[in-house]
Amino acid sequence: MITVKPFKGLRPPKELVEKVAARPYDVLNSDEARKEAEGNEMSLYHITRPEIEFPKGTDEHSNEVYRRAIENFAMFQQKGWLVEEKKECYYLYAQTMGRHKQYGIVVATNVKDYMEGRIKKHELTRHDKEEDRMKHIRNTHANIEPVFLSFRDSATLADVIDAVAKGVAEYDFISEDGIRHELWVIDDNDTIATITEAFKSLPALYIADGHHRTAAAALVGDEMAHNNPNHNGTEEYNYFLAVCFPESHLKIIDYNRLVKGLNGHSEEELLHLLGKNFDVVPKGSEIYHPDRLHNFALYIGGNWYSLTAHDGTYDDDDPIRGLDVTVSSKYILDELLGITDLRRDKRIDFVGGIRGLGELQSRVDSGEMDLALALYPVSMHQLLAIADSGNIMPPKTTWFEPKLRSGLVIHKLD
Repeated sequence: MITVKPFKGLRPPKELVEKVAARPYDVLNSDEARKEAEGNEMSLYHITRPEIEFPKGTDEHSNEVYRRAIENFAMFQQKGWLVEEKKECYYLYAQTMGRHKQYGIVVATNVKDYMEGRIKKHELTRHDKEEDRMKHIRNTHANIEPVFLSFRDSATLADVIDAVAKGVAEYDFISEDGIRHELWVIDDNDTIATITEAFKSLPALYIADGHHRTAAAALVGDEMAHNNPNHNGTEEYNYFLAVCFPESHLKIIDYNRLVKGLNGHSEEELLHLLGKNFDVVPKGSEIYHPDRLHNFALYIGGNWYSLTAHDGTYDDDDPIRGLDVTVSSKYILDELLGITDLRRDKRIDFVGGIRGLGELQSRVDSGEMDLALALYPVSMHQLLAIADSGNIMPPKTTWFEPKLRSGLVIHKLD
């Protein structure tokens, strides 16, 4: 059973939302945030990346930077750039990228559900990255940015989404990256009750994107509970901000590889060795996209090749051995190129499919890298199966687009 609740969202007035809303803190660096916020004192980056107000090179993890986040968060509220809802609400958030549209329900989800494994993960997290966001949450006493969750399709919640989306959105704008963002406020008591009860029937939620942000939000809530001698379980810090999308709405984009060096092989030798485990078919100089599971695209020496894995190199009944990242890591990166640690080996780089395969080709053609390997995207079915099995995906497996826009709704912990 999943526990969620409505909350008094802190959000911008309609006429200011485009100035306040920003990309997630972790998809850009300090210089990029500084440039995007230039001339805009209302940008959420002044809260999520307050180092932009300091000289370049300032440690973004310093105490003075965290203090500035506190000051700016208070200032945004004092100036009316962020205003608290009069009653506890849910929200519906829609994103449109090209022809793809996805709807998520914005909720306050329960810390215990994460701590006890009902909010399931599929990636490992690093303590240093968790601690950075934990400090930010501790200092601002709020979940400034939402976490990105998914759930197995629910007929009841699908009906709610359809009904709410027929109304007029509170926010409706297109961000600079071409993504359309719409937000509806759900303040009807009957609809609120329906959502709360529908989530209770779900056995689990799944982290789609943002494992570190999710861990940080839940761990701070748990920490606050242990530090409060009068804790009773009803406090707002027992919940954290999440946007929950039906499984069928989400689209995972491919996450591709670039490699420097051929581990002593010539191009001809490597292509010959690949024939042991793959059907290797030349495709010429035009970009080739993998067209199905267990089919890969290799770019080397100015040409593309289709690689189709042989039977026995994968096991579709096993959630990990059925993944193409497992097949490519074992039979190409490890066995032929000597890359055994995807997290630390400096010879490999990763490129999200949102950049297109032309990015892979240009980096090989420039001489920066020696080969590119494009993978067929992981499916939501595979992701959920891995989370349900308690397994962890290999590094750099999933890439979600579009990213959630920050600043549309904030959840205060007091």
